[in-house]
Amino acid sequence: MAQVEERIREQVAEFDPAMHGYVAHAVESQGKRIRPALTLLTAHATGGISSGHVDLAVVIELIHLATLVHDDIMDNATKRRGAATSNARWGADTAVLLGDSLFAQALMLCTRFDTMEISRRVAAATKEVCCGEILQTQRRFDLQMKLPEYLRIIQMKTAPFFYVATELAAYLNGLPPEQVARCRHYGDCLGIAYQIYDDCLDLVGTEDAAGKTVGTDLERGKLTLPILHLLHHAADTERAAISETIVHGTEDDRVGLLALAVERGGLRESVAHIRRYLAEAQAALDFLPQTDHRRALEAIAGALAEHVGRLDR
Repeated sequence: MAQVEERIREQVAEFDPAMHGYVAHAVESQGKRIRPALTLLTAHATGGISSGHVDLAVVIELIHLATLVHDDIMDNATKRRGAATSNARWGADTAVLLGDSLFAQALMLCTRFDTMEISRRVAAATKEVCCGEILQTQRRFDLQMKLPEYLRIIQMKTAPFFYVATELAAYLNGLPPEQVARCRHYGDCLGIAYQIYDDCLDLVGTEDAAGKTVGTDLERGKLTLPILHLLHHAADTERAAISETIVHGTEDDRVGLLALAVERGGLRESVAHIRRYLAEAQAALDFLPQTDHRRALEAIAGALAEHVGRLDR
């Protein structure tokens, strides 16, 4: 990971000097770096790390950081990882262009690979994330949303940068297509589980735990799994009252509704979904030999399961 961190910091110098402060702010708000970690661990578990794997990790992280800059604009978020967001510091206009610039730099790095397949799959994953965000925006305050639709949206908007990391790490090591697909499935399931967990943090988490502004989903009409569970199981008259609160309620009304969602089992149901996806992710690795790096991939899912367990206490 030290190589990846160094390479990410080196990207600042690739921009015009007038941009250095903006780019440094974006790339140094480190976060967990889970996607680069998945890239390198999958590489280790499937044959070893090459310089291409380090480049791939940097590409995926830069695009992820670009999407975070844009997410913060859409959510009017002011904090991420304890620091002011780019839009809070410099305004939405600058932040939009900063995100675009990070994405463009990632595309430049993609051209260094000998095969176009890396660019193709990274571009496909990025398009999927953007489409997922658009679909979620379209479905804001959509009280008719069903569970499969919610799961499809979060799969589109979050899982691609997980599965493209694990998929392409295996691909670069020359694994057969069916094993590359298994690595992709691990990342896909892990990404879905992570997003449901993130949605739950917005419900019951703190800014320190989430690393970003919390409590914004319901205010902005994003219907997460605990709220969908509450709507689905409410009687008709109560569902009408819940719907009214979602669309027209005050902040105090929304706080009460979130508490009701927890009380009615929405959080518990979400935790059950997360655990099922994590179990499926771990099962996808069964073809790999038992090495420290396979166990590390399994441990990532296990660590998320531990965090999830704390939510439902």
